[in-house]
Amino acid sequence: MHVPDGFINAPVSAAAGVVAAGAVAAGLRGARRELDERTAPLAGLVAAFIFAVQMLNFPVAAGTSGHLLGGALAAILVGPWTGVLCIAVVLLMQGILFADGGLTALGVNITVMGVVTVVVAYALFRGLVLVLPRTRRSVTVASFVAALVSVPAAATVFTLIYAIGGTTDVPVSKVLTAMVGVHVLIGIGEAVITMLTVGAVVAVRPDLVYGARGLTAPLKLRVDGELVDAAPAPVEKGSPKKLWIGGVVTALVLAGFVSFYASASPDGLEKVAADQGIDKNVEKHASADSPLADYGVKGVEAPRLSGGLAGMIGVGATLAVGTGAFWVVRRRKTASLEA
Repeated sequence: MHVPDGFINAPVSAAAGVVAAGAVAAGLRGARRELDERTAPLAGLVAAFIFAVQMLNFPVAAGTSGHLLGGALAAILVGPWTGVLCIAVVLLMQGILFADGGLTALGVNITVMGVVTVVVAYALFRGLVLVLPRTRRSVTVASFVAALVSVPAAATVFTLIYAIGGTTDVPVSKVLTAMVGVHVLIGIGEAVITMLTVGAVVAVRPDLVYGARGLTAPLKLRVDGELVDAAPAPVEKGSPKKLWIGGVVTALVLAGFVSFYASASPDGLEKVAADQGIDKNVEKHASADSPLADYGVKGVEAPRLSGGLAGMIGVGATLAVGTGAFWVVRRRKTASLEA
């Protein structure tokens, strides 16, 4: 759902930019409460992983594909404030390096793909885990539902933005019906990916999943016919190095190799834009001449090698920028506590 330049007029794009900048500023403040010495490097990994998985377009209907948005996944793994920052880093790298998502539309993309998905998904996730049994399985179930709902919610907000500042004269009702319809299907894929990823991390290091903290039910023992709380099992507190290495390798494999087999069909927004005619005023991307534009390395003729190299470069760049940014946020938190 990367909005290109030209879909939304300049005043509304600027207003969305202000909203996005405010969200990022709030995220920088809020992330100080969420990040610690173990989770700061994991936040950079989450951004890199989302970048990699977004390259894996999956078919959802005839001639249409979808890809992970990632807001729900980021919010559940590292917290909502940090989650907004993760998506912002991904979108910034995609826009500058790969000409994916307009630069003047960056504020629209951060608002729709970052803020909306994170707010909707995390609010629903927290509501569900409060009413479901306090178990790890409940975390994965809640992550599925939260991710599923967040995608059509983002599509709805994009339609509202288009209704205010769209550059083409297409009935909003048609755009809304088409956008929500296809993104409900994409939401199913989003939900499956989010549930599997959250479930995998919860299974090995539940203490590192922000949304799972304090939710595991205490161990019960039957004494004289009654259930009583037993001493809780110790939570692993060691270095997340193994998880970090495994995550980096997974992201590199997905972006460098698996992405070659991704669906070549247009994603939900591209398909709707072409069918409804809202792409008539699309503008050439400012980074269209980038050496990595369109997820290929300029000068490398073999498509598999070109796309694989571009994907791996993207993972590395996103990991470096994300990890660096989150370490700075973490250090500022430490400095403020020591002051």
